[in-house]
Amino acid sequence: MCSAVRFMKISDSVKRRTYARERAFFSPYAQLSENTRGRQRPEEPCNMRTDFQRDRDRIIYSKAFLRLKNKTQVFFSPEGDHFRTRMTHTIDVSQIARSIARSLALNEDLAEAIALGHDLGHTPFGHAGERVLNSLSPFGFAHNEQSLRVVDVLEKEGKGLNLTFEVRDGIVNHKKSGHPATLEGKAVSLADRIAYVNHDIEDAIRAGLLKEEDLPKRDIAVLGNSSRDRINTMITSIYENSVDRNDVKMGEEEAKALEDLRSFMFERVYITEQSMKEEERAKRMLSAMFDYFRKDKDKLPAFYLRLSEEYPLEQVISDYLSSMTDKFAVAVFNNIFIPKSWGLTEEDIEEL
Repeated sequence: MCSAVRFMKISDSVKRRTYARERAFFSPYAQLSENTRGRQRPEEPCNMRTDFQRDRDRIIYSKAFLRLKNKTQVFFSPEGDHFRTRMTHTIDVSQIARSIARSLALNEDLAEAIALGHDLGHTPFGHAGERVLNSLSPFGFAHNEQSLRVVDVLEKEGKGLNLTFEVRDGIVNHKKSGHPATLEGKAVSLADRIAYVNHDIEDAIRAGLLKEEDLPKRDIAVLGNSSRDRINTMITSIYENSVDRNDVKMGEEEAKALEDLRSFMFERVYITEQSMKEEERAKRMLSAMFDYFRKDKDKLPAFYLRLSEEYPLEQVISDYLSSMTDKFAVAVFNNIFIPKSWGLTEEDIEEL
């Protein structure tokens, strides 16, 4: 038997065993990999990996995913090594979502793929950048919708990643207001809130904006004194209120405590005098660049210029600006608007 044929048979056997394990051990409410609604464009399936496993791999190797490491989570271009970025937040969400899915016998591969892709469309400068682009574009801007546009249109030079329906649905519906079609999508939505509230608290304490004793005592009494304890409490609550049910939800007491902590973070960290000063700077930068490219679209990079022939210019400008990392946005702004200094000669220096 030639090696190619042997590999094909082994690969097919691996995938069939995966399907069999899912049928045997998954919850009746889980999304089986073999029952996916499929992709937007038909393509030859992988012999070894399920479609959700392929989606996860496509997201990990995408350019948008790589850029997450230099995008703000809470603090603009943080200097310390231990502040979270959009990349580390995404990994946090993935880990929590997988824990929830595993505990409820859901499809862990699907939950992981959704989690890894949920923030691909996020702007530079965190939610401040999102608010600015939403005010500038006549089409509005929401990072969950932009994440879907990234995987559908922008990746692979306009071809998109051609992901499955279930992963695309989970990405666009990961916000609290969304309605995911799968329980795995609901797991990611909850994991996102659990991750950013708890880990943003850690970053705010590290930055000196909060102290442990500042946290609301009633909520801490319910959830725990440390990030680890709070996350464990909430995952346990989700398990207790969702196991063997066609739903993924947290207990009322824990859910209220999480929302209280979220409100506390908006009041003390997200929307403060200092954060508003930083947001104003981001607004000036993004507004200036938006207006610059709208007046002279030929200054757009070649890919986005081609894209403007198919989509409205303002949407394409939002595509370009939202794709930028924090540092790249600053560099592009400086290149456009900051005058270049002429080099000084030795004679000039002597005269000074």
